[in-house]
Order: sequence, then structure tokens, then C-alpha cells
Amino acid sequence: MPRRHPERHTERLWLRQWRDTDLDALAEIDADPEVMRYIGDGSPGTRERTAAALARVRSGWDERGYGLFAAEETETGELVGWVGLAVPAFLPEIMPAVEIGWRLRRRSWGRGYATEGAREVLAFAFGEVGLDHVVSICHVDNHASARVMAKLGMTLDRTTHVPTHGRPVHVMSRSRNP
Repeated sequence: MPRRHPERHTERLWLRQWRDTDLDALAEIDADPEVMRYIGDGSPGTRERTAAALARVRSGWDERGYGLFAAEETETGELVGWVGLAVPAFLPEIMPAVEIGWRLRRRSWGRGYATEGAREVLAFAFGEVGLDHVVSICHVDNHASARVMAKLGMTLDRTTHVPTHGRPVHVMSRSRNP
């Protein structure tokens, strides 16, 4: 039986579960080359890849009791992206691990949404989920995400390369009691 999935609220965001109607907005975010520049191999996503990823995210909530929240701007009701927890299996050297991450549409960058949403997700991770430690991973040139990680109290654990595409990444980490 599927679990009841949590929702969280911040001052400006509603972190909620995914709806079928979110696919178009998420596919638009994933298709933006600037948004995807530091994600995976750097190539923009297709609607099909986004749909498959969204299906995995939704089933992951049932399997693990955590996952990626849809991040909706409360003032406008628009999907601005996502923020949440995932298992970073793409980086085997740090496993087992849980990663906190985010992806926002470009027009929402620079407004503090990533930090605001991630702070709420950290509280969820260390509280309801009961994690003792989380990581966050970003391309070495993704200075904006690195700043968010620093604001969350994360520190550099290591710099390494993702095996599937060889791109260099920083692995930041934080424990429940820093």
C-alpha cells in the first residue's frame, strides 16, 4: 500500500508531491540548456526522459519514504522546480548515501528559493526521515549551487569524477549535529 507522502511549507514555497499535470513544466525546465549545463553530462533533457525520471521519483517515495518534492511558488501557484532527497547511485564511491539537491527554472534563479527549500528539506531529512548525514553534489564550476551548500552548513568532503561521463564534481556533506 502506498505511503502518505508529506508536504512542507516555507515562506514562499509549497513543497508537495508530484501531479500528472507537472510534467509539462518540468520537461520545460529539463529542456533548458542553461539549467542542465551542470547536470549529468550537461545535455538538455527530453520530454520522454523527464517523464521516465518523474515516474521513478514518484515510486521512490513509496519505496523509501523520501524523495524529490515539487516546489511550487505559493504566490503564483507555478512550479519553479524541485528540491529533495535522492540516492546518488551515479557516484558509487560515496555509497551508501542520501543526497539533498534542487533544480529550478532559470527565471527563479537568484531569488533564494534553492536555499529556502533546501533548509526545509534538511529539517525533514534530519527529523522525520531520521538521517544522520546527507551529501550534496555539484559540478566544480557550479558556484551558485556551491554557495547554497555553504549556506546549509555543508563542507567539502572530496572532489572526484562521475564515472559515467567523467565530469568533475564536489561532494559536500553535513551531519545532523554539525
